[in-house]
Amino acid sequence: MEKRNAKMIYQYDGSKFCGFQRQNAMKTVQGEIEKVIFRTFSQKINMISSGRTDKGVHAMEQVSNFVIDSKIPLEAIKKQINKCLKGEIKVLNIEEADKKFNARFDAKSRTYLYIMRAEEDITPFEANYVTGLRKSVDVEKFQEIMDDFVGKYDFSSFMKKDKAYRNPVREIVYIKCYYDEKIGEKQVNVEICGNGFLKTMVRIMIGSALAVYFGNEEKDYIRKKLENPNADCKKILAASEGLYLYKVSY
Repeated sequence: MEKRNAKMIYQYDGSKFCGFQRQNAMKTVQGEIEKVIFRTFSQKINMISSGRTDKGVHAMEQVSNFVIDSKIPLEAIKKQINKCLKGEIKVLNIEEADKKFNARFDAKSRTYLYIMRAEEDITPFEANYVTGLRKSVDVEKFQEIMDDFVGKYDFSSFMKKDKAYRNPVREIVYIKCYYDEKIGEKQVNVEICGNGFLKTMVRIMIGSALAVYFGNEEKDYIRKKLENPNADCKKILAASEGLYLYKVSY
């Protein structure tokens, strides 16, 4: 039977899942999508995705591709996923892609968005979607700290160890810190764009910058870690609730 390569763009609420990657006996983003397609269309697929997000991390724009029988209407796949996973995952678009398209290796850049606010300003309805801080952050001072990450470096000091070997060199294209348009100075948004990210890298970057900002680490902490990469050094993790895969560029 003839096959085709489907490219899917979708969103998900990371608080509803135990991470992205398929795992036995665990509810994951990849696992739930693949289950819906298997139950509905009797097709066992293997999703290739732009990246894998940690437990609790959300996506405003995730991109995946998978091979499926050409007789199955792509619009029907979209409708079925949105129906079965309503409130957890939403497919924005699904289309046939070139047979060589690979959502992971063809991505030119990924952009993450981190949202943080003083704990006292977060309602119970926002607790899974905004990271709470002990006090608010000045956006200009935080931008200055985050700027140390911009460039091409060995990010071994800012990653969790992975079972599979991964080249730890990544390039951060830009980092933009700004106050939220609607909420104002109470909320700081941080956009981080890079050619790729290592395991838990964004959360460690943010956690390290917050440690410097609040005086728990020296001002040159980030610079020293970049100049002396060490995968075994201590890692400072920011919470997952405020992190979103924001957009993927091809």
